[in-house]
Amino acid sequence: MATIRIGLGQLPSAVRAAVEEHTGPLLTVEETAEGFNSEIAARVTSATGTWHIKGLRTDHPRAWTQHREAAVAPFLTGLAPALRWRVETAGWNLLGFEVLGGHHADYAPGSPDLPEVAALLRRLGEISCPDIELRHAEQRLERYAAHPDDLRYFAGTHLLHTDLNNANVLVDNHASESDRARLVDWAWATRGAAWLDAGYWIIWLIAAGHSPAWAEKWAAEIPAWHTAPAKGVTAFAAANANVWSEISTADPDPWTLRLATAATTWHTHRRTG
Repeated sequence: MATIRIGLGQLPSAVRAAVEEHTGPLLTVEETAEGFNSEIAARVTSATGTWHIKGLRTDHPRAWTQHREAAVAPFLTGLAPALRWRVETAGWNLLGFEVLGGHHADYAPGSPDLPEVAALLRRLGEISCPDIELRHAEQRLERYAAHPDDLRYFAGTHLLHTDLNNANVLVDNHASESDRARLVDWAWATRGAAWLDAGYWIIWLIAAGHSPAWAEKWAAEIPAWHTAPAKGVTAFAAANANVWSEISTADPDPWTLRLATAATTWHTHRRTG
């Protein structure tokens, strides 16, 4: 369920002052609508620069996501916006990221963004997973797997993003060809099997209009996908069908229902294809 958003101006004065210790006096504040997990989300400018700020109260049930993003950020050079500063004071935790150019990736069939996203996932697959606290994929999917034995397919030692919502991928056609796409919002960073992010992408591709077979062809552009056992892929599709069924039942918005349909469609394809 989406977190209720508040304006930056509603923060305690001590928090705003702490932010301005990093930015200088703010000249503009543009509240942003993207994202579901932050109470604060804004693009701010001062005489010294521009930043994207995201934040939560320190007693928020998902406050751990702020710490997760701060911990993983130093290891994501070239893959994600750089974390420039962080503030924790007066009951609030805020992160200040560099602002990236570009547009949200278009996942529709035939989109020129699709090769850029595939290249991004290939780059992610080449980096080492940092030695920081991360949840494990098999832990996250434990409640949703059709059989306990299926969890072994999801275990691994690779760094995963796991939230391949197209709004979390920025594509900048003016950037160098090698790094035109970047991933934002690493709150759900996870340690697991190398092929899982390609699998998560499949669900979003189906939701954008791809057939399951074509979505899997795009996943095959990521080398790690070829390490996935067929039974493991089917088990992953089943688990995600259960995940999205639960999400859409609890929060039946059009987008959650669309993802639940996509996940079920993929699972059906895996069982019958």
